[in-house]
Amino acid sequence: MELTVGIDFGTSNSALGLAVNGTPWLVELEPGEKTLPTAVFFDPRGNMRLGSAANKALIDGDEGRYMRALKSVLGTPLLRETRPIGGKRQSLLDVIAQFLTVLKTRTEEQLRQPVTGVVSGRPVHFHSKDAERDAQAERDLREAYEMAGFSRIRFLAEPEAAALASKDLQSGEIGLVVDIGGGTSDFTLFRKANGKVEVLASHGIRLGGTHFDRALSLAHAMPLLGAGTELKRTFGKGLLPMPTQIFNDLATWQNIPFLYTRDTLTKVEDLHAHAVEPKKLERLVEVIEAELGHDVAFAVEAAKIGANGGAASQIDLALVEKGLSAPLTPAALAEDLTGYRAELSEAITATLSLADLKADAVGAVVYVGGSSLMHVVEAACHTVLPEARALRGEAFTAVVDGLALASAEGA
Repeated sequence: MELTVGIDFGTSNSALGLAVNGTPWLVELEPGEKTLPTAVFFDPRGNMRLGSAANKALIDGDEGRYMRALKSVLGTPLLRETRPIGGKRQSLLDVIAQFLTVLKTRTEEQLRQPVTGVVSGRPVHFHSKDAERDAQAERDLREAYEMAGFSRIRFLAEPEAAALASKDLQSGEIGLVVDIGGGTSDFTLFRKANGKVEVLASHGIRLGGTHFDRALSLAHAMPLLGAGTELKRTFGKGLLPMPTQIFNDLATWQNIPFLYTRDTLTKVEDLHAHAVEPKKLERLVEVIEAELGHDVAFAVEAAKIGANGGAASQIDLALVEKGLSAPLTPAALAEDLTGYRAELSEAITATLSLADLKADAVGAVVYVGGSSLMHVVEAACHTVLPEARALRGEAFTAVVDGLALASAEGA
């Protein structure tokens, strides 16, 4: 018997499940864990580690290439560009296919049956402002599944999957799924009755947890590395503004691995030679030379989580320079993400408009995804839907639970 499974291939985390007697059952992709960090690490011999093992390799300082936020490059030319990874030239499409292959293999080892079908989650829009790129992203992901050995593939919008798994709405009540992933935010209004989901409207924007991280990094970490400072001219008087591209890339998860080149290091060393504040640029040289970009990103992410929990936090950059850190308070976090709050509120309002519903028609908001637990998201929802109750019980597994249930219908 060949099985069909549901896979939530996420920007930050991934999960896999299937339906057992009408109930979602999630595969342990790592010992004792139902979710797996969507991260890979290639050592110089080409051996791939993924999930927590990839994160550990980075933290331990092992030699190799670490990559995260792979989903964000679907639909872009970057996906098919080949470059040296793990001792050979390969593309990020190859890397995603290898990641999915490991998920498939680990599942088959546990279930002792071949897995050939998949119901895969997908955001409402991979790219909300480019219809062709959005369509290309799904074609890319389909190709990655085919490369991984899946022969029966269908896609289900992630918030629709979460709606299918929701348990705490009254029969006939209207709910809004707010699914904030690593790279996208999806909104689906639905009515559930007799185990069936009626989707009333769906909307999505390209905004997620990695965008929050990027904004915080640019505001608090990058200035310590020279962002916003000035350069002395090689000839003549006067000063020049520091170029921004290197800092934008360093603050963007999916771009970090591509900064570790001789060309980038040469450019950074030249900036250091002309810097008005050379100490800050010396730190930037260290980050590029020692390949510490992901360490900086993890430090920003950890401080974000701490500040969102209500505590004054520090972006710990001791790996770059002993004692170096940047404060991040809950108030600063809220201020830095204010623009995103407005964008999220506008998206919720647009979803209501698509369904021709008023705010008081929505009984509950179902929060999905780790980033949905950010206060900025709750504040955006409360602005538009002040009377709706909040359901957060299965924020981390709601999508894969729904995909597992959908997999019972085949692919």
